[in-house]
Amino acid sequence: MRPFVPIIRNPHVLTIAGNFWPRDLDLERFPVESKLYETEPGVQVLVHEQRPSGEPVAQAIVIHGLEGSSNSGYARSFAQAALERGWAVHRLNMRGCGGTEHLSGRALYHSGQTGDLAVVIEKVYRAAPLFLVGFSLGGNVALKLAGELGAKAQERIAGVAAVSTPIDLAASTRRMRHPVNLVYSRRFLRRLKDRVRRKEALTPGLFPVHELPRVNTIHDFDDRFTAQAFGFGSADNYYATQSAGRFLEHIRIPTLCIQAKDDPMVPFEMYDHPAFEANPHLRLLAIEHGGHLGFLSRTLPRFWLDGTLLDWMTEQRNKVPAVAVP
Repeated sequence: MRPFVPIIRNPHVLTIAGNFWPRDLDLERFPVESKLYETEPGVQVLVHEQRPSGEPVAQAIVIHGLEGSSNSGYARSFAQAALERGWAVHRLNMRGCGGTEHLSGRALYHSGQTGDLAVVIEKVYRAAPLFLVGFSLGGNVALKLAGELGAKAQERIAGVAAVSTPIDLAASTRRMRHPVNLVYSRRFLRRLKDRVRRKEALTPGLFPVHELPRVNTIHDFDDRFTAQAFGFGSADNYYATQSAGRFLEHIRIPTLCIQAKDDPMVPFEMYDHPAFEANPHLRLLAIEHGGHLGFLSRTLPRFWLDGTLLDWMTEQRNKVPAVAVP
């Protein structure tokens, strides 16, 4: 793997620059097909699918982060890089994301909602090896599903890659309360509240919108809205049961976690997890500087992360022969 030399070392500048840096996606060369998949009665998720010319050598399902979508910059640049290498790409919008609140039934998404991803895997599975690529919250979903499936994941998934992933949701939420993270927490909170209001306009009476003015932190939001909507009871129980860290020891497919030590939103201490020593299927690539999803290289190619992910996944793909769909 090519060593990462950041364009700048400040983690906040990297985080913000990584979010706003322009990312090209050639829609003429690789046309997008929008697919709706029903994941449970009354619920559909939107997947943007693109294929290379000819048969794909492999395929990847991309799962975005909190309040992101299939059009998030990291999803677009990864898709471009993968397509150029002959991969098919399925950019998943989690439930209610990407302008699909009207398709999400009576609830939205949460950090451990693996059921929708499991259905999409079955829908898109072909003979070409299939990988999951999760960014931030999407990484938690991908890792948790791999752990839930255990050895059964080998039937469909060739590998998982997770980037800037909060495998301990409680620790990450606590870190978001730190004053230096105020700009991020306010942005996330504003978007979460807006999503509730849009959903309430579509389905009146679904959420206690009168409580929104009292929601001042992400923990408040999860306690009053996420935990209640999904039956977790409290934010603390939601975090405890849905964090991927609980499931790492059960993963039985090749798994790569890429994490910057200076990530302002994800305390690196959570990666001092015994599974990374005990489970041979896990690999942790710890980077000194990178912020949160801010892996912008000083030299070209600028998006170091895309090539690194694809190099690792290509290595894993070459170990797995294509099989026919049963």
